[in-house]
Amino acid sequence: MLAKISTLALKGIDGFFVSAEVYIASGLPAYAIVGLPDAAVKEARERVVAAVRNSGFDFPSKRITVNLAPAEKKKAGTHFDLPIALGVLAASGKLGKNPPARLEESFFIGELALDGSLRPVAGVLPMLLALKDSKRTAVVPAGNSAEAAVSGVKCLAASNLKQVAEWISGSDGLNACGTVPAAEAAGSGPDLSEVKGQTFAKRALEIAAAGFHNVIMVGPPGSGKSMLAKRFGGLLPPMGPDESIETTKLYSVSGLASAGRLVRERPFREPHHTISDAALIGGGSNPRPGEVSLAHNGVLFLDEFPEFSRPAIEALREPLEAFKVTVARVKESVVYPARFLLVAAMNPCPCGYLGHSVRECSCTPLQVHKYRARISGPILDRIDLHVQLSPVKYADWEAVPKGEPSAAIAARVLKAIEIQKARFGGRDGRSNAAMTAGELRSHCALPEGASAVLELAMNKLGFSARSLDKILKVSRTIADLEGAAAIKREHVIEAVQYRMLDKSEALAGI
Repeated sequence: MLAKISTLALKGIDGFFVSAEVYIASGLPAYAIVGLPDAAVKEARERVVAAVRNSGFDFPSKRITVNLAPAEKKKAGTHFDLPIALGVLAASGKLGKNPPARLEESFFIGELALDGSLRPVAGVLPMLLALKDSKRTAVVPAGNSAEAAVSGVKCLAASNLKQVAEWISGSDGLNACGTVPAAEAAGSGPDLSEVKGQTFAKRALEIAAAGFHNVIMVGPPGSGKSMLAKRFGGLLPPMGPDESIETTKLYSVSGLASAGRLVRERPFREPHHTISDAALIGGGSNPRPGEVSLAHNGVLFLDEFPEFSRPAIEALREPLEAFKVTVARVKESVVYPARFLLVAAMNPCPCGYLGHSVRECSCTPLQVHKYRARISGPILDRIDLHVQLSPVKYADWEAVPKGEPSAAIAARVLKAIEIQKARFGGRDGRSNAAMTAGELRSHCALPEGASAVLELAMNKLGFSARSLDKILKVSRTIADLEGAAAIKREHVIEAVQYRMLDKSEALAGI
């Protein structure tokens, strides 16, 4: 007998429909799962046998074939356990001679424990979003109830296999998934006013937040690089609904969704410099999002930037330009969004004191050269703002902090973002940093006298054409912060100051 159970699978962060076809025939006992299953899906055979028997049903000692269609798409994960078990029960007549309407009209997702109970699985939200335009019901584990409610799809929560089987047969044992959890109150968080001195760096971070510009900070140990970075998130505006859903999908696929809540605060990811390039960018035999995707719509802070492996640093090139990561495998490729704001921090040399006003650098010229060479020119080219930090002076350290609070700066940032939203047609996520070449020509007309500044930057300082584009984008953001309709010459001059790492001698403190 043949049974077909509807379920879902994931490709990247998007769900697609899968039909779990179970065929039971006479012959020597055998049990095969086909349709490009991964190891977790193949192991469902043992889990399903134990779960069916421990739920009070007989498992048929016949030839069983399970096909997960479409067969050309790879299937991964443990959430196929429930549809496979229901297919076995339906094909062996345990759910009635004719397929009940509930079985044909519903989608089933869940991992089975050996005692028949249902365990929560990763990726429920993006899978259910594939049903957004469908009126069909989804049955999910009770542990995924809150996350399923976020999708807006009609869904029911089940605790075990027997409960699902009884519901299919006509009982009312399943409850609707809970309501969407209320948003957690945002914490106060560290404030930028707590950072002593470093006025130039604070201004750069304000510009970075307003235009979503990547930034790198270079300074000696203790100059405040990490403090500034960890307070940077307080300058960013709340995420829009689409941004929140997309970020939550990534966290759901990674198994990091928090109690089914939407991710409403912009992510702040801070991976250690020993991270592999696959963990940073994404990948694996069964591809999973990396740190750059988990930082989507938020901040990726890379402290001790040159200490990251060269492959990991160079792998940032695509996401910094294309705002996505493509993980290619033999049978398929997966695309993960990766629109993050990079905040990098580094010392000027291995010991950290090159160019220091008091302490003497102990590094040899060769050591300094090798250290700087870990950050390639193409990577620096893709970072809009280069900020050099000086050691904090005693007078600044001793004084009670009187800097502007993050809330005041965030208010200016929000106004600048609203200007950009109007400029780019009201779309969430569009920013000056992401302007195309056509938009650059339309919105960044050079004021009188600015051409000479850029010509000097290219001919005397060796700036590349990409660097000049970055200068124009930053100039546009500075103008937006002032509420100016057109870029002014002083905006361009200020923007040039944030490209000084393009000069070969800049890291030497000259």
